[in-house]
Amino acid sequence: MIVLLRIVLRLLADLAGLIALSVRPRRAIEAENLVLRRQLALFKERGMKPQRIDAATRASLALLSQLCDWRSCLVVVRPETVLRWHRAGWRLFWRCKSRPGRPPIPLELRQLIRRMATENSLWGEERIANELLLKLGLRVSPRTVRKYMPKRPPGRPRGDQRWSTFLRNHARAIVACDFFVAVTATFRLFYVLVLIEHGSRRLLHFNVTEHPSADWTLQQLREALGCGDFRYLIHDRDSIFARSLDESIRNLGLTVLKSPPHSPKANAICERVIGTIRRECLDWLIPMSERHLRSLLKSWVEHYNEARPHMALGPGVPDPPPAAVRPATQLSRHQIGGRLVLCVKSILGGLHHEYSLALELA
Repeated sequence: MIVLLRIVLRLLADLAGLIALSVRPRRAIEAENLVLRRQLALFKERGMKPQRIDAATRASLALLSQLCDWRSCLVVVRPETVLRWHRAGWRLFWRCKSRPGRPPIPLELRQLIRRMATENSLWGEERIANELLLKLGLRVSPRTVRKYMPKRPPGRPRGDQRWSTFLRNHARAIVACDFFVAVTATFRLFYVLVLIEHGSRRLLHFNVTEHPSADWTLQQLREALGCGDFRYLIHDRDSIFARSLDESIRNLGLTVLKSPPHSPKANAICERVIGTIRRECLDWLIPMSERHLRSLLKSWVEHYNEARPHMALGPGVPDPPPAAVRPATQLSRHQIGGRLVLCVKSILGGLHHEYSLALELA
């Protein structure tokens, strides 16, 4: 009897649901059916765990949920998950609709950039941007010019000059400088300024100070570069190299080249010689004072310039010894000593001969 009553109540509930469905719009009922079928398709058999929802299923459920009361027909996911899908869909929609970045330049200007780059193969983006600004009054960034330049075919040289190419072509006219730190036995901190020539790899100048400043650095550069035939000076962007210091260096006839920030490879020759000083000199000796440190560096710099071969220069050294051309009148100590021995022997031999002759006469 109780089972029969339950069946009757279930039939009455289904009848009420059917009446309610007849009142609802046909479109909403069809959307709800699709949602339920979509979730049912995730189950292979009764009682099995549903499959993982893929992107296509997420998109279809998110779209169909807008056409019906989706909260009452969810089975495999929670309502918060569907809301998250909605937000992700709106973000994707506005991302596709909005176009980030600057608008493209006109087509005529793009064609002009390609034509200038094709007809002038030695021009880089900087030169083309300057030509457009000076002659046509069009302000275009060099990065934008590089974006629309035609791709360089393989085997064809670059139009602009790389940093390594510039250093190699002007090595004899370039001087590089940099600071490094040395600590004494009493834990005093000293700064060492080093200047090196790129062409001969000769250490041109060095000095030690405890309190470096722009005026002190300028005085050292004047002493080292005042009488040399150099055109370029490379240094980093340290605050010691102030703007007034660069202007004073330009008054000496040199062009100041600042290396990019955090780019030690742009001043590789000077950085390498600083590493050589540490490995071959300061890592083996502990200076006691500023005077002792200066004496150590002076001895090592003389060795570096006069006796140390350089791989980049072949078997030679920056300061080769002069030709061993000795005057005829200049004799070595061994030759002088040998001649003195011969003279003494000849004198003693003569005296012995004269003494024997006198005995015979007597």
